[in-house]
Amino acid sequence: MSDTGGRFMGVNDVSELTGRILDEVEAAVVGKRQAAELLLTGLLAGGHVLVEDVPGVAKTLLTRSVACVTGLSFSRIQFTPDLMPADVTGSSVYDARSGALEFRPGPLFANLVLGDEINRAPPKTQAALLEAMQEQQVTADGTSHQLPAPFSVIATQNPIEYEGTYPLPEAQLDRFLLKTSIGYPSAEDEADLVRRRARRGKDEADLRQMADADAMRAMRRCVEEVQIEDSVAGYLVAVVRATRDTSGVQIGASPRASIALLQAARARAAMSGRRFVLPDDVKSLAVPCLGHRLSLRPELWLRGTDPSELVLQAIATVQVPVSYGSVPAG
Repeated sequence: MSDTGGRFMGVNDVSELTGRILDEVEAAVVGKRQAAELLLTGLLAGGHVLVEDVPGVAKTLLTRSVACVTGLSFSRIQFTPDLMPADVTGSSVYDARSGALEFRPGPLFANLVLGDEINRAPPKTQAALLEAMQEQQVTADGTSHQLPAPFSVIATQNPIEYEGTYPLPEAQLDRFLLKTSIGYPSAEDEADLVRRRARRGKDEADLRQMADADAMRAMRRCVEEVQIEDSVAGYLVAVVRATRDTSGVQIGASPRASIALLQAARARAAMSGRRFVLPDDVKSLAVPCLGHRLSLRPELWLRGTDPSELVLQAIATVQVPVSYGSVPAG
């Protein structure tokens, strides 16, 4: 792959660099490499990630650590019920010296934005994120302001406390490329976490920067070069369409979900050092990519059925292609 506007990077470079990034992130977030991989997959695919989990399992720490190691500019927005759209996007302020309105960028103007407890913001403020997440721009007083590239939102929400919260609308959930959770660490990892904290004598681990915004842009360009054979593309589409026919699903994944799954699978392939997508890439990312896009029938929703179970059911109905072409890695 070549690029005249920035750094050259092939899939082997992407695989090596992402490995070093993940190794360094693990210095701060112990035993959660899979969650870190998924978050990095979302960044390389040019998407946004929703992390839903209980308090205290390092949702914020993971995002902040990834921003630090990748060298991306970072901004954190603590969503509260009184947060206004202008508090997120920025607003125009009258400049007495020039006699004109001057736009003051809000916290959205960063490469990596952490939206902490996004479901605590009122619907009007949640809606203010839609344009930014989809168009990567903010419009104020009729003027569009481009957000920095790369731009991704990592949003968190707490699934066990609903007082004073506003559930995310379907339109906004669909803007998230992936949804994941972190979960509690194993007993061994938690003991290692405690030992590390005792040794270093401070809360935060010292992390080394392994990349920068230019490198992240180069990796995103490399992801766009990853190919997908017709048979694998057909398999991907069949998995998405199967969610629409699965019992208990009221509304299945949309064609936008097919594109999202494609981009996530391409990113995973590049991180593995491949220039082509395998069916395993599709299968491994189907649940985090499709689960939050399904609307369940009321009886399943009341029963507390996990949409991930229905995605797995859909995958089981689709035959994996037994032969397909490939492109040598390199």
